[in-house]
Amino acid sequence: MTRSITRGDLEALDRADSLRDFRDRFAIPEGVIYLDGNSLGALPRETSERVRKVIEDQWGRDLIRSWNAHGWIDLQQRIGAKIGRLIGAGEGETVVADSTSVNLYKMLAAALELRPGRRVIVSETSNFPTDLYIAQGLLRQLGCAHTLQLAAPEDVEAAITDDVAVVMLTHVNYRTGRMYDMQRMTERAHAHGAIMLWDLSHSAGAVPVDLSGANADLAVGCGYKYLNGGPGAPAYLYVARRHQSRISPALSGWLGHESPFAFERSYRPANGIERFIVGAPPILGLTALEVGVDLMLEAPMSAVRAKSLQLTELFDALVTQEIGAEILALVSPREPEMRGSQLCYAHESGWPIMRALIDRGVIGDFRAPDILRFGFTPLYLSYLDVWNAVATLEAILTERAWDKPRYHERALVT
Repeated sequence: MTRSITRGDLEALDRADSLRDFRDRFAIPEGVIYLDGNSLGALPRETSERVRKVIEDQWGRDLIRSWNAHGWIDLQQRIGAKIGRLIGAGEGETVVADSTSVNLYKMLAAALELRPGRRVIVSETSNFPTDLYIAQGLLRQLGCAHTLQLAAPEDVEAAITDDVAVVMLTHVNYRTGRMYDMQRMTERAHAHGAIMLWDLSHSAGAVPVDLSGANADLAVGCGYKYLNGGPGAPAYLYVARRHQSRISPALSGWLGHESPFAFERSYRPANGIERFIVGAPPILGLTALEVGVDLMLEAPMSAVRAKSLQLTELFDALVTQEIGAEILALVSPREPEMRGSQLCYAHESGWPIMRALIDRGVIGDFRAPDILRFGFTPLYLSYLDVWNAVATLEAILTERAWDKPRYHERALVT
């Protein structure tokens, strides 16, 4: 019989944790166990001071001269290159720009341009809604000559046939944590002549990503989850160098021009990844994002992934041990290597349970219709946090503390 997990076991893991010193570099509120870094990352302590300096010393003192004097004009490329190191991109293949949704539009349009004779976009039924909405909107603009074909996760490979232009998938599913084999799916798309577009929003900074190794074509991702760039942080995009010169961006903004300050009347795309930039960069958001990215670059991804796997395995084992799998049903893959850095459980009263849990300082989130979602961010989450989080969850369920009118009231953001 498997030995029960004890509090002492987790305390011992914390003492041996090679990443434990990173916790002090985040401003985690006292008494809070933060299990929602997969939705909004915690605040790095350095961010406030870095942003203050940009506001007061650069914007406040040097004003417009800061575009040159402080390198504002190059921030998107500089931070994009750093993110490229986290996701296995080559030099000049990543840039920070716009939002994930806008970048999806740009990349989907690019993919269709690269496959002009094809009319099908394949995605999965449980993909993040924005990804599907953006595809639907683009297809309406194209006059409905194309179709969006959705398949269940287990049927996506079979749906990739010779008439498919682009396969658009989220590497780690937002609702279940299920993770695709990036190389296998990319090879499948290429075998049928399709372009492979990855959404890395729940991957970058949480699991190893190797776009070059997988021979990926296009990718997008956000900066406010595991990269800890702050609410609404700028997003990023990836275009494999072999495709860049063949794409005329659907959103041809002035900073994507070959000579933006020549102020020419006609658009000429920049030679490289810069052609996918649209408008002026959000300097304050970029400043905050760079702090989070720099932190991630200090942490060996192998150690981050190893701790992530331990945290999720321990959390699920404690849920089974202390609560029971028949009460909270795991909807994430049982096999650790098939999921990202999150766990999701189904319960018919998931919303009020999560509200009660947050009230007691354990912050996760809820996804309709019945999913309690917990994200595990190895840089600031301890093993003892896992013990305490499950203990709090068990107490709420045992006491039925969730069954109060205020917890049943729905908030706008879940």
